[in-house]
Amino acid sequence: KQIEGVLIQAGRTLATRYKEKGKYLSSFLAPESIFIDIMMNVGIIFHSAGLTKDRRLWEVATNHCLTTRRYLVRGDGSTSHEGIFDLATGEFLRQTTQQGYRNDSAWSRGLAWALYGFGTAYRYSRDERFLTTAEDCAAFYMAQTANALSPWDYDCPVGPERINDTSADAIAAAGLFRLARITGYEKYRNHGTKVVEALVDGFLADRDLTGAPGWEGVLRGGVYHKHKNLGVSESVSWGEYFFLEALLAAAGKDFPDSGADDTWNT
Repeated sequence: KQIEGVLIQAGRTLATRYKEKGKYLSSFLAPESIFIDIMMNVGIIFHSAGLTKDRRLWEVATNHCLTTRRYLVRGDGSTSHEGIFDLATGEFLRQTTQQGYRNDSAWSRGLAWALYGFGTAYRYSRDERFLTTAEDCAAFYMAQTANALSPWDYDCPVGPERINDTSADAIAAAGLFRLARITGYEKYRNHGTKVVEALVDGFLADRDLTGAPGWEGVLRGGVYHKHKNLGVSESVSWGEYFFLEALLAAAGKDFPDSGADDTWNT
């Protein structure tokens, strides 16, 4: 019960970022800013709503997903990192980025957040629009990684700046395994398995670490913020977490679904 109370409070706290004008959860950066990353957090609001039967929390979570889908997910399944709203009117103004290569590019970790996050939103809500969006993002991801793992931004030109972000692939692989469970489509499991194998073969920290003794991490090649040169080609916490989830799923030990009443409002 104590843990359940923490989960409920977490959902309620995140929901305080909600902007009625615009119908979105603002980012930590500014009240007019929406991040694609928030799709990985909105599940806690759905979960809290399911535990408490709070329709307002459910509406906040649903509206944020719909707003993100409309303004940050593009027609080809790629995503923008950030969007900016007019606080006075709620009008959407433009797509932009903080961590992507440019405002109209496809930052790979943002795409992974969307792939995984919309799948989670569908699992809670059973809203077919969210499943469609998750599959659109998955299709873009699988096309981009047909022959190689993800660069930090899919639009970064070939050259020394085009380095991998293995955390994007770990998140996406975990999301693909979850989509496989939701839809029953083997194409998602097969591609997720391929990605996990490539990560194991090329980026485990106990391999090819000449000159880097005592590496503190499991999965090399992650990127936090390329422009600021923070956490570049390192092990990053979210990469480690989702790599573990993807490994478990590849081994047939998927994370169990939550015990919350996820679809009470459908």
